Amino acid sequence: MRKKLIIGNWKMNLNMQEASLYLHKLMEVLKPRRDVEVVVAPTTLTLQSLSLQINRRIAKLAAQNCYWRDHGAYTGEVPAAHLRGIADYVLIGHSERRYIFIESDKDIRLKVQAAIRNRLQPILCIGETAQERALGETRDVLADQLTSGLANVTAEELDKVVIAYEPIWAIGTGDNAKPVDVKKATQMIRQHVAHLYGKKAAEEVRILYGGSITVDNAADYLAISGLDGLLVGAASLDIHQFTEIIEKAHKG
Repeated sequence: MRKKLIIGNWKMNLNMQEASLYLHKLMEVLKPRRDVEVVVAPTTLTLQSLSLQINRRIAKLAAQNCYWRDHGAYTGEVPAAHLRGIADYVLIGHSERRYIFIESDKDIRLKVQAAIRNRLQPILCIGETAQERALGETRDVLADQLTSGLANVTAEELDKVVIAYEPIWAIGTGDNAKPVDVKKATQMIRQHVAHLYGKKAAEEVRILYGGSITVDNAADYLAISGLDGLLVGAASLDIHQFTEIIEKAHKG
């Protein structure tokens, strides 16, 4: 049985002092769990400091983004190569990167490849907009984003990839997807991975759900067959809510 994976995406919140205090408290209240892997994704500026503070037996770190070149004249970018040894995971293709910063499918594909090349585990985020959902295009959108995002990934490398289904219409809106919808999307993802890599790979790849997750609805998502965990946004900024979600994953 795969471990449940709970990731807290802090987005552009918690400065150096706040992040350090949060992590200190998290290390105090959490215990190592054999059945749950905990990851937090702080801002880039705090990553290196937190990497010296974190107990990796209890939790791991994820970067919120990276650039696909390993070095060069790319002012302001942070390459995956610089995250190696600091973070364990990196979020790639998050809806806010796709739709606010207009990252292309090519950018995302190259970032996945760069993460793997630099021994980071990419968390490939995919999901449809409200309009695409209304037009019944969810399956096609997920298939296109998977095909493009995994284009440079070999069958041997796929076990390093995590896929996060985060419907755009549910991110930070409070209009969270129903468990039945998430289950359908999870099945669509596994079916397409099977088409690309075979049945065994589809059964083994880890799939998360992200979108307006709260303490109240987390258990419903965690109970979905075939879903391996959650990508938590706003609720992860409150240590009590985040640890309660982690506990639900452990008990579930």
